[in-house]
Amino acid sequence: MLSDSYGRIATDLRVSLTDRCNLRCTYCMPAEGLDWLPKPELLTDDEVVRLVAIGVEWLGIREVRFTGGEPLLRRGLARIIERTARLAPRPEISLTTNGIGLARLAGPLRQAGLDRVNVSLDTLRPEAFRALSHRDRLPEVLAGLEAAAAAGLTPVKVNSVLMRGVNSGEAAELLRFCLDRGYELRFIEQMPLDAQHGWRRDDMVTAAEILAELSAVFALTPDNPNVRGSAPAEAFLVDGGPARVGIIGSVTRPFCGACDRVRLTADGQVRNCLFARTESDLRGPLRAGAGDAEIAERWRRAVASKLPGHGIDDPSFLQPDRPMSAIGG
Repeated sequence: MLSDSYGRIATDLRVSLTDRCNLRCTYCMPAEGLDWLPKPELLTDDEVVRLVAIGVEWLGIREVRFTGGEPLLRRGLARIIERTARLAPRPEISLTTNGIGLARLAGPLRQAGLDRVNVSLDTLRPEAFRALSHRDRLPEVLAGLEAAAAAGLTPVKVNSVLMRGVNSGEAAELLRFCLDRGYELRFIEQMPLDAQHGWRRDDMVTAAEILAELSAVFALTPDNPNVRGSAPAEAFLVDGGPARVGIIGSVTRPFCGACDRVRLTADGQVRNCLFARTESDLRGPLRAGAGDAEIAERWRRAVASKLPGHGIDDPSFLQPDRPMSAIGG
């Protein structure tokens, strides 16, 4: 197992397949973009699948989520998913995407073995989308959501980040949009993971503010509040259910004490927290000929050193050097 000194066991693996992205969302990277990782530094398709297999077969991983950057930009994505689906025991396989290209790929990815998707959608207003992402591609994202639902990648989940003065008044509109289409919406507090290191707590729309805005329009009741477990979102039934909305208070209502996640970057580094200041290299030993048992042991040691929490409220907190696009969500 991938256990740490606080008794947490990691069973949920987030695998970044690329640091590249076709949007420039302000909470992630600057408008001019970033210097991408050189291709030789990226894990090959075979290396990705081998590390995922070690996680599943040796270390108790039960859920695998492929992320980016934008994972749909990875040419070998469908084949990676297909090979992951053949592992025993078969993990649940999901994908976090901005939705651009999903209209074309949803069917093939479902056929390859993908179980479900999370699509980032922060606004329904074209002008706000352009301001947030520096791109005019909202119709493609909406088409991707429709295609995901049609392909059976359900429940289709929508991730939304609200930013004060940009899209902070759209919570109810976004929820109505998702309710009408059967999507499951989750709001996520903006986290200090931007490449510019310009995050300010005052600019963040908090979980409490989101809940208050939604409650002015909808009747929200906690959904099984005593069995949240490792789920990052606090779930609420909308107007009596069965539809639900989730609010992830990553900053103001952290869930670190029950965290079951571990991350693998596109260049083969283990991160035991989004906000970790250190990484553990698996790519080097992998390419040097290390066996599965040795790599598994290195992975165990990396997770064993996990800190009790992300420390955002600590005066000594420092953002990680890598932004979200290079870590993987």
